[in-house]
Amino acid sequence: MTALPGETPGTVGTDTPQGAEPPAATDAEGPAHAEAPDATGAEAEAEEVDGTGEAGDAEETTEAGGTGDAQEAGETGEAGGDAPAGGASTGGETDAPTAAALSEAQAELAAQRALREKIAKRKAEKEGPVAAGTKLSGSAADLLAAVRAVESGEKAGTEFFDSPAAAPAPRRAAPAPAGQPPRPAPAQAAPVDRTASPEAVDAVRAVLTEGGAPEALALPATGTLGEQAAELLRADPWQLLALPGVRPEQADGFARALLGAACGPDDGRRTAALVGWLLERAALQGHTALDAEAVRAALAERAVSDPEEAVRNAVEEGVALVFQEGTDPTEPDAAYEEDGEAPAEAETGGEAPEPVQVLLGLDRYALAEESLADGLARLMNACEKGADWAEAAAAAPSPSAAELIRTAATAGLVAHSGGEAARAEPAALIAAARGLGLRALGATHSEDGRRRLAEAVGAPDAAVTLAGLLSGTEGPGRDEDGALALDLLVVLDAPQLDVEGAAVLVEALADGVRLVLSGDPGVLGSAGAGRVFADVLAARACPQVVSRTPDPGPIGELVSGIGIGELTQVEAPGKEVVIVPVRDAGEAVHRTVQLVADSVPRAFSIPAGDTQVITVGHGGAAGTRVLNEALKQRLNPGPGRFGGFDPGDRVIHVPAPGRAVPGVVRSADSEGLHLDCGGVPVVVPQERVESAVRHGWALSAHQAAGMRWPAAVVVLPGDAAAGLSRPWVYTAFGRGERHLSVVHGVDQALPHAVAQIPAQERTTRLRTLLEALPTPDAAS
Repeated sequence: MTALPGETPGTVGTDTPQGAEPPAATDAEGPAHAEAPDATGAEAEAEEVDGTGEAGDAEETTEAGGTGDAQEAGETGEAGGDAPAGGASTGGETDAPTAAALSEAQAELAAQRALREKIAKRKAEKEGPVAAGTKLSGSAADLLAAVRAVESGEKAGTEFFDSPAAAPAPRRAAPAPAGQPPRPAPAQAAPVDRTASPEAVDAVRAVLTEGGAPEALALPATGTLGEQAAELLRADPWQLLALPGVRPEQADGFARALLGAACGPDDGRRTAALVGWLLERAALQGHTALDAEAVRAALAERAVSDPEEAVRNAVEEGVALVFQEGTDPTEPDAAYEEDGEAPAEAETGGEAPEPVQVLLGLDRYALAEESLADGLARLMNACEKGADWAEAAAAAPSPSAAELIRTAATAGLVAHSGGEAARAEPAALIAAARGLGLRALGATHSEDGRRRLAEAVGAPDAAVTLAGLLSGTEGPGRDEDGALALDLLVVLDAPQLDVEGAAVLVEALADGVRLVLSGDPGVLGSAGAGRVFADVLAARACPQVVSRTPDPGPIGELVSGIGIGELTQVEAPGKEVVIVPVRDAGEAVHRTVQLVADSVPRAFSIPAGDTQVITVGHGGAAGTRVLNEALKQRLNPGPGRFGGFDPGDRVIHVPAPGRAVPGVVRSADSEGLHLDCGGVPVVVPQERVESAVRHGWALSAHQAAGMRWPAAVVVLPGDAAAGLSRPWVYTAFGRGERHLSVVHGVDQALPHAVAQIPAQERTTRLRTLLEALPTPDAAS
């Protein structure tokens, strides 16, 4: 074993599964994007498709306010968010930073309402060969709207697409502060009964058989499209794209089998479904919107002869919304509405106008971003000073903690950034607030993070998991108005917040509550769409506190260097950091098992159960699947009599897309698989085991984010080079508290990734929305 790094140049393997469709099973997709079975072409031989992804189940309700299908191949279908009048954007949104004036904000909201009503009127009057309620924005959208709902009502999607009726009023009737525009209605979870009748499943199975699609899709199709699935698929075969794992060429084959010469590449039903599919795939990569030009280019690659018309049709059908970034044209979306052309550049007296970026997005993400932006502005404007925090700040354990306490005393929203050691600062803030008699709480994304925060605060009830807080199973519960009974909430690991989850959280906070978003900007982003923490930091709409507390020890020194793009050799006299060179993936697997089972326990007295293996992807010769199989055979061999698991197996439970909960198998019975997840007993029903439980000796870095172990073994085989980036290395290398072993086979690809490959950019609108909203003066 040698110290880091010092490798000689070599050939970097590039056979990591990636690209094409679905995207690579690398960690960039996160736990919510695990691999799904590949559906066969509907026009050729049939292979069964499970319809659920590795990381989640199609019926699992997410924290973000709905249910989601988690699969690597992508979630498809219509945007189903219920859009309250005056809250959801349609076309022509002016999000430039210069649009902060109240009059402009009000005009923008009015323009959005008017455009939505115009689209709705066109759709109501439009006649076509498909009966009402069977188009892409019909009954299929109804169910997806309920599933993906960001509202809490039971209204059908057509009530929002086909009429301008106002949405239900917000939960709280407190008036907005002066100068603040009205905010959209809340985004809340809406449980949906997706149980399909046997008759409906049989009818769908008959249609699938007629179209040459696998019969195994019958149950997922009925669950996604509802009881009318057979009718919908017969009238619009491209509704098949709404199912997990189905790709356009497969839906095209299915459509040709059912419609024959009546369909073609420019069929409006096909092009609308393709636009929705492209936007859903983009969401899997973290984008909440896509450049319209990129969408048109992708449509052209799929034999659409007039991509501009296809985009216009998708906008009219309510599948996509149009947004303007940059110069504010007089008629932002007139071109899309009338002649299918992109908005023209305005005359500027000879001067080149500011470029206008036209974005397309799904309703659910548009509403979530706007609701979140307005909710954050509400918290900033509603904050009152209240208690005297001076004494608490003076007693803080560090200067950075004192600064955070002083800042939180006067601001409704604070962004706090720092590494692992900096987590002590929000803990000090929570302790100080509780000492002042305030209802203060910290929320983390994992049980491990909750335990560590509770220990730092010195109070077991001072920390909860975010999922438990929103579900009501943890924390103080709700007040008489339905808001969380809190005065201060600190959210740790804030980079893991996706936009839908953040919108639900902020809407659950009453006026006057202080919210602190705390996290390490260098780690991997959220598994879901959006980049909430990064956008809040970039918008500078609230005070920011940057910790000056460095991470200690050789691991802290190494990770800090990675954060600024430098992979330095660190002194590790106690072998805190060890490099294990390997030649190929087979040797990487062998050495990994040896480290976990023998070397680390012998050298550091760390049990194998306290050492976590982290690798780049799920597939490949040294991915999580192969490593988990090898580690199980060495550490806990058995026949896998409980659905592939034995008592004592380390597992990951995925109760919802984007959430990975470590656990250990205890037993199994007629109720299901019994797990111990950090001391919390969990029973996974038998029908959910295959889709919601995976072996957990080896994880991806996304799954490991927000958690730490006494020792970590990071595996970098040659075929993983293409999946490396600075945030990935930063996240993976920082998971070990006392020891880090790097099984290294990527040669110079590792320093190259650290120095040259930053975080993948995500296209979002939150930063622009935050910059446009009137807020108090932000601290510099």
